[in-house]
Parts: sequence; structure tokens; C-alpha cells
Amino acid sequence: MRNSPTEFSREVIMINKRECGVLLPISSLPSKYGIGCFSKSAYDFVDELKAAGQCCWQILPLGPTSYGDSPYQSFSTFAGNPYFISLEDLIQEGVLTEKECNSVDFGNKADDIDYEKLYKGRYKLLRKAYGRSDITKNQDFLKFQREQGYWLKDYALFMAVKDRFEGAPWSEWAQDIRLRWQNALDYYRQELYYEIEFQEYMQFKFYEQWGKLKAYANSRGIRIIGDIPIYVALDSADTWASPWLFKLDEENQPTQVAGCPPDGFSATGQLWGNPLYNWDVHRQSGFDWWVKRLAHCFNMYDIVRIDHFRGFDEYYAIPFGDTTAQNGWWEKGPGMDLFRTISYRLGDRDIIAEDLGFMTDTVKQLVENSGLPNMKVIEFAFDARDTGNASDYLPHNYPRNCVVYTGTHDNETLRGWFRDISPEERRLVRQYLRNFHDSDEGICEDLITLVMRSVANLCIIPMQDYLGLDNSARINQPSTLGKNWRWRLKKGQFTKKLQKEMLDLATRYGRRNWTKTEEELEAEKLETEKNKK
Repeated sequence: MRNSPTEFSREVIMINKRECGVLLPISSLPSKYGIGCFSKSAYDFVDELKAAGQCCWQILPLGPTSYGDSPYQSFSTFAGNPYFISLEDLIQEGVLTEKECNSVDFGNKADDIDYEKLYKGRYKLLRKAYGRSDITKNQDFLKFQREQGYWLKDYALFMAVKDRFEGAPWSEWAQDIRLRWQNALDYYRQELYYEIEFQEYMQFKFYEQWGKLKAYANSRGIRIIGDIPIYVALDSADTWASPWLFKLDEENQPTQVAGCPPDGFSATGQLWGNPLYNWDVHRQSGFDWWVKRLAHCFNMYDIVRIDHFRGFDEYYAIPFGDTTAQNGWWEKGPGMDLFRTISYRLGDRDIIAEDLGFMTDTVKQLVENSGLPNMKVIEFAFDARDTGNASDYLPHNYPRNCVVYTGTHDNETLRGWFRDISPEERRLVRQYLRNFHDSDEGICEDLITLVMRSVANLCIIPMQDYLGLDNSARINQPSTLGKNWRWRLKKGQFTKKLQKEMLDLATRYGRRNWTKTEEELEAEKLETEKNKK
């Protein structure tokens, strides 16, 4: 019998066997149409992960991106990014032609995403596909509208109205629709009927294609690790449709926003600008919005990594309008009340707690009480600026119930990091490895081996680190704009040789994916029958 929301069992360790995986955003996959998507290259990558003995594929948030192209600033926490819809699949459906797709300029760099060209070119093609789809006769689409209506209706209307106001944030819309007066909602739903349906069509194709890709990965023994930000964007359907869930005033303007205080990495802190939750309202509703959000995530992913987990213990509040994070203060978050409720409503689920940053005793206690695996990043273990927690990231201090990384999407690549750290920090790395003779490249390989053989139940390595790439392949540099989220894997870069090396590593340290595909089982069956004869 399940515990009540006021009880919580820490007996379950969510990720309880030795596994390994690769971190690579969907957007970073090879593609002929400007950005990685749910096309054949994604299925090929799954096959390559299987051949490399990997058990998990960690991706970044899949939501539609806003200004800055960051997957952590999305127009919706429920919707999917139309950029990821496979144009090849739409060609096969007959709603687009290969000539039409090839005529669009998506940029000419195989390892770089040109978001401006992507925005101008992709939506024109998707509108053509929608116009030819006869989608209202598709019973699966009608079912999707019914089942996902709790978020889809508001999101589709939000995006349609946003286009009508030339992309302006909803805080700048006309007062009647900004404050969701009923007469305005009725007017725009009628006036923008086909634009709303186009938005719903794109969501339908996104989830249809993603469901097939995820099922394919699972059939090969590969679990998908999804990633959700703790906060939603101010300019999002979530904030516009449910303003009472956030710290907004009577005009639906934020009173406080999210960020991080000044530290050794940033003298003025980090000003994220996301609206903060009104946790009293969430608690009174039984955390219903959070339960729906996570239930939706577990329909999409096998494991969910929650970004900035420490914000559930205490969160940093900054006055709205400030230009830095220096005048903020800490406030108490929902703590275990939220996770007791999630456990009660959704059962035991695989969640990774992203607890990086300055760790207070109360944050550590929350992670321990939740029973969730937290994160260890080997790059942090040798950072001279971290005077409090660096030793927690050294492998000899790991518990089994954790997830270890060489680096995350926010960090330098392993090769770039080792080049950029101070001579004293490089000396500490070599001392820990007892390796004073190998090249920098050899040291990076040793660090991958180090975390793979650690006791951590799950080990995730960014694809760039397996490839030995420098910081030109970095995914994101926090607090910067214009150069992030752009890197892509080139076709053929994930070689058979590298797959064999990764397979050997996974096998040697007991992390190999032993799942047999249907093709392998069929081949074994035929071989057995042949031997009997």
C-alpha cells in the first residue's frame, strides 16, 4: 500500500544498477536540414549507442525555445520544439517534397546551427505541410487534442496571439488578452482558428515522431534521460495561463525573479529573470500543477533530471527590475512536502537531482531525505575557487546512489577545461591520477576511465569528451548570448572505432547494455535451429 503524502520511504534507490550513457542534445545530431531532429540520423545514433554498449541517452529540454535559443527558456513546459519535427518524415507522408526542403537555406556548416535561418525556413515548410495534411480527418490528431487539451489549448492560443502581436512577450499585449478577459479569449479563438490549429498540428507531429523514436531506443535497451528546468520562462504559456501560480502583481508583472547570488564564478551573480513560484498556492492545491508537469515528463522520458534542485530547499529571490543578482535574498522552498506528494500521486519514479553549486546542510539533507541520486562532476573536484564542496566530487567520496559526469552542457569540454585550468589545478589532477607523463589528451582519457570505474551507479559522458574535442564544441557558456546551443555532431564522427572503445570500457567496468534486439534474438534462434539440424 502506497504511503500517504505525509510519509516518505527512502528505501528505494531510483537508479540501482551500474549503467553508462552519453549526453548529446537532439539539436546536436547530424541533419541535412539545419538542426538535429527526429529523422533517420537519430535512429542511427541510437544504433551507435547500442553498439557502444551504452544504456542511457541524456538530452536537453525539448520545449520550444524563445529569445537566445536556450532550451531552458521555453514558451511552454509541456510543448515540444517544432524544430525537431523530421522533414524527411513529412516528405514520406507526401505533405512536403524533397525539392521544397532542399530549396531552403538552413546554413552551410555541418557542425553549427544557424537559428535565424532555421526560424525563417522551417516554419514556412511546416505551414505547407499543415495546409496539405487534411489533419482534422486524422482520428489520432483528434484524440491528441482531447487528451492533451489541459495544456494544448492554452499553448496553441498563446503562440497564435504571440504571432499576431509580432512576437512581442505577452506582458506587452493588449490589456484584454494579456489579462485573459473572457471576451478577448473568445474573440482570438475565433479570429485565429487556423493559426491555433496549425500550432496544434505541429505539437501532434512532434509527439508522434518523438514517441516512435523513444520506443525505438527503449527496444534497444537505451533509456532516455530528459531534463526539465525548475522554473518556467516569464514569456510562456504557463505563466500567462496560470498567473496565480507565480509571484506576480495585479497586472501580472513579476514582483520577484529567479537567479543565483554572487560567488567565485560571478561577482554580480546570475540574473535568470524567471518568475518565482507562489509556493503557498501550489501547496494549497496539493501541488497539482507540479504533479501534472512531472506526469507529462514521465510520458516523454524514462528518467527525469530536475535542474537546480536546491531551489526546492531554498530559492534566491531578486527584486524585479534589478540588473544584477546582488540585492537578492534566500527564501524557503516546498522541501519534502512536494516530493512526498509526487511519490504518493505518481509512485516511485526515476529522478536525478541536479544539486550542483553551493551546497548548504539543508540542501544536502533534502537530497538525502528524498532518496534521489544527485550529481557529481569530475571537473569540479579540482576547482581552486570552490572552498567548500570540491572534495565531494572526488570519486573516492562518491556514494553508489549518484550520477557522475565528466562535465555537463554548462561546462567546458574536458579537453578545453584541462587546458584552461591553472598549473596548480593541473598538478592536482595528475597527482590524483598518479600520472605525470601522459599528454593532455591522455589525461582526459584517464579521467573518463576514472569516472567509469567509480562506484556511482550511473556514469554519463558528453559526446564531445569521448571525441576529445576542445571548447569550440562547447554547448553553453552561462551568462552569455549568441554563441550557445549551436554545436552539432558531424555525420561519421561517431566512428566504429570509437564505438568499439566505448563498448570495451562499458564492459570492463560492468556498465554494458546487454539488451538483445529483436534482430539479435531472431539471429540466435536461427543459429540454434541450424545447429539442431
